[in-house]
Amino acid sequence: MKVTTRGLNRALLDRQMLLRRHYIGVPAALERLAGMQAQEPLAPYIGLWSRLADFDAAELSRMTEEREAVRGTLMRCTVHLTTADDFLAFRPALQSVMERGFSAAPFSIDGVPVDELLQAGRDLVEQEPRTNAELSRDLSTRWPHADPASLAYAVRYMVPVVQLPPRGLWPTRKGAARVAVTTVENWLGRPLAPDLDAMILRYLAAFGPATAADIAAWSGLAGVRDIVERLAPHLRTLTDDRGRELVDVEDGLLPDEDLPAPPRFLPPFDNVLVAHKDRSRVIPDEYRSRVVTDLGTGMVLIDGFVRATWKLVDGEVQVDPFAPLDDDQEAAVHEEGERLAAFATDAPAVAHP
Repeated sequence: MKVTTRGLNRALLDRQMLLRRHYIGVPAALERLAGMQAQEPLAPYIGLWSRLADFDAAELSRMTEEREAVRGTLMRCTVHLTTADDFLAFRPALQSVMERGFSAAPFSIDGVPVDELLQAGRDLVEQEPRTNAELSRDLSTRWPHADPASLAYAVRYMVPVVQLPPRGLWPTRKGAARVAVTTVENWLGRPLAPDLDAMILRYLAAFGPATAADIAAWSGLAGVRDIVERLAPHLRTLTDDRGRELVDVEDGLLPDEDLPAPPRFLPPFDNVLVAHKDRSRVIPDEYRSRVVTDLGTGMVLIDGFVRATWKLVDGEVQVDPFAPLDDDQEAAVHEEGERLAAFATDAPAVAHP
């Protein structure tokens, strides 16, 4: 079966709940999305608002405080928000990614026994949640000749820690709180439960069809082709416009490529933008360099593709299109922007289709 770039776009939007808003709960949404980028503390709130018909920011804050949702380093060594169950399954499956990420970073712990360092760090953050500065200070008392920041980051990378509330709570004044961490086992009171194969299948359900290179780009894992071969009995195979082989879950949605796609506002680093090696299914080639440069800025999907950036200024959403919009597009983007401004400034809920 062959699928076009536009077909891949509509499949991605449908699986990411961006063709229409859905009436499902926040836990189900987080699991369907296979986690959400969260290095910007409040990005998941904007991302869920764009996807759910009845999204209540207080519900996600409650889940974070009550340990049903957690924030921590996962795919590509970046901060994600997931359900507690998903974090326990995903984090150990990505241990090799964390170790490789630390090795590639500009840190040095030469002369420090790694196992002893990680156990000491684990003990400290389980005794009491600690910020990076506190962890650096306390580890330096044991290894005074090592670089303090490197000691702390070794623990942050290689020990499965999570960021604790009030970090990531709505509204903004709480969302950007200091980053204190403890181990996920300590926070949830449950052990890690690695499930690499399930994680890859969840990726395909959320972002497929995809190449092995796409899976590697999303996860940061090496050896993805071997994983795909092992999962082959559970996958179907397709080809794209360039003749490349794509794999997908057997029941993955492939909607009509001519389905209309309403404007959608994405938060910084939304996984829709970064979950593939080949991003042409959502980022037009002519705008790729601009989008990649500005990933820390909000993006606007128009007819399913990134065609503008947005930012909130003094309670108003300002849109900067990459090229002139027609009258209908401009009106639809303006209307959606007003809804977003109402949500982002904690105005009363505004109904939206």
